This record gives sequence, C-alpha cells and structure tokens, in this order.
Amino acid sequence: MAPAQQNVEVCDEGGAQINMRPKPNGIKDSSDIKLCENNNPVLQEDSASEKFNSDKDFDISKYEAMEFSARIRWPDLIVQLFLHVVTMYGLLLICTNSVKFYTTLFVFATIYTSGFGVTAGVHRLWSHRAYKAQTPLRVLLAFLFTITGQRDIYTWALDHRVHHKYSETVADPHDVRRGFWFAHVGWLVLTPHPAVENRRAALRRTSLDLLADPVVRIQKRFFIPLFALLNVILPIWIPVYCWDESLINSFVVSFVTRFTLNLNIAFSVNSFAHLWGNRPYDRFIKPSENKLVSIAALGEGWHNYHHVFPWDYRTSELGRFNISTNFIDAFAKIGWAYDLKAATSSMIINRALRSGDGTLEEEPDPNFKTT
Repeated sequence: MAPAQQNVEVCDEGGAQINMRPKPNGIKDSSDIKLCENNNPVLQEDSASEKFNSDKDFDISKYEAMEFSARIRWPDLIVQLFLHVVTMYGLLLICTNSVKFYTTLFVFATIYTSGFGVTAGVHRLWSHRAYKAQTPLRVLLAFLFTITGQRDIYTWALDHRVHHKYSETVADPHDVRRGFWFAHVGWLVLTPHPAVENRRAALRRTSLDLLADPVVRIQKRFFIPLFALLNVILPIWIPVYCWDESLINSFVVSFVTRFTLNLNIAFSVNSFAHLWGNRPYDRFIKPSENKLVSIAALGEGWHNYHHVFPWDYRTSELGRFNISTNFIDAFAKIGWAYDLKAATSSMIINRALRSGDGTLEEEPDPNFKTT
C-alpha cells in the first residue's frame, strides 16, 4: 500500500498536513496546494475562490424536492444510436475475421494506449491534481486523451469535479440513483438537472487552475480540428494506407467501433463501478471495488477507494491491478511526474475499520506505521 516512488506527498489522517518526500532535482515545492481534501478534488486557491465554491447559497434539498422531467436531446441520442449500431456491425466483422488482423490489433492497441490520456491524464492529473507533470508529459497525455474523443480536457475535468463534490445527489451529472442506464449513457442524451447546471457554473469559478495550464487551453481551443484529425482521419487512414484495409472496414472498425468501445469503457466506471462490488473503505456510498472495470479501464475500477481518497494518484491500494499507476510511476522515475499524493497505510486501515464493509483483505504495509 506504500507509494511505489519516493517523490510522493503522503497525506496522513485528517488530511490537514502533507509530509513531503524528496522530489527529483530541479523540482520546487508548490505553494498552491494547501491540503488533501477528502471527497473534494477542488482545492481552494484563495479566499475569493472559497467564497465562490461555498455551498451556503446552494440548498441541495430544494433541488432534491424539485419536480423535474428530463427532455431527450435528439441529436445526441441519434449519434449514440448510430455509434452503437455500427459498432455491433464492427464487432461482427472482427469476430468473423472480415477485417485484416492488423486492423483489429491496431484498434485494441489504440484503445488501451489512448486510455492513459483518460486515466493518468484528464482524471488523475487534471481533475484531481493527484500529481503534477512536466510539459512533455502533459502534452503526451493531452494527445492521448484527444484520441479517445471524450470532449475537451476542461469540460471533462469540470464535470468530474462536480460529480465528486455532489456524488449521489441531483447535482451529480450522472447520478447513479437514477439507474444503470442513466449513469452509463443516459446523462449524455438527456437534459441535465438544474442542480447540475448550477454547480457546473459554480465550479467554473474554482477550476481556474485548468485554464491556467496552456496545454489545456490549446486543446480546448482546437478540440474540433484535433478531434477530426486524431480520432477520425488518422485512425481511418492508417489501416488503409499501411496494410490495404478497405475504406469502409476502416471507418466501421478503426473509427466507429474503437471510438464507441472507448466511450463504453469510460461509461462503465460511472455505472458498473457505482453499483456492483464490495465497499471495504466506505459502505455508506455506492462506488464499489470492481475488478472487471479495473481491467477494462486500466485500474479505474477500484472506485470505493477512489471516492474515499480522490486525491490519491494511485486510485487504489498498491498490489491491485492498476496499469495507470505503473504508467505514472514510470514517468516519476525520469522526473516528468512529481508531487505524487498518496494516503498512508494508517489512514487507509483506520478508514476501513471505521466505515468499511469488513471486506478489506490487505495487511498494513511494513514501511508505514499504523495508529
């Protein structure tokens, strides 16, 4: 359960103090991170931000009692139906060997390679600020994330911060209480609850750190042409040019099927990992430890841990299947990733004893003292 690297910020019980470990040469301490907040990834920059981010003027009970009927956003629904129907045909082509082997290999290699842009990039780096990254790594992660086509970094990260801050309320963009299908994809094809729109507007004022990153600003500004190039044109062109795949097959499999599978892997974290699995750290919330989602989503399925310790760069205890943690650790060794935040063993064990469902099987790591 101990961090794999030595350049880790270890957050102890209560989260009010960060004990610093040595960082790579040339890396200076940051003064913008004041504390590791449990269940709130939006870290306050100053008193003005704290005022804007305050819930004093936001009465969630009024929104919970509000009668609301979502409307179908027909263009979004039609796009999703098209993607999924064509993907069924694409999977048939793959299963019947009707496309070249290299095309199938290219599709699945691209799905998992670009996935790091979601897991290590827009999720752990930009949404939760669980670690920091040098410019070359941020550019790489932005490039990989854009390949997945899951909106721009700023929009994705903002929604994810709203999700964590207001999880399992009407202000949660994909509130799992509204059912599996809503949490999986319905939230994208239905009009959002007024509470969601209210909190999105509020958190824009406290998410200025996102737009302060030039990589995020550039990716947001040029998202449409980048999406067209990296998610559509190149994935179609490469199989056609490099190994003579047919244009139709390349469109169906290398673009639509790959794109839709990428989306559904991300969707599964919002649906499957919020409904099925054990809850060793907090039995009072719905996010769960889901092994299958972790395999598909490069380690993002250990969701009960993640919602309890959202600022932990590992999103799970070490020893769990978590390729994205290994990815970050590898870049930490060369100094491209630094200031990795992680919970101590005592913090994890104490939280599990206090509120877990009793299924924690890990033994405390000998490198850390428990209290």
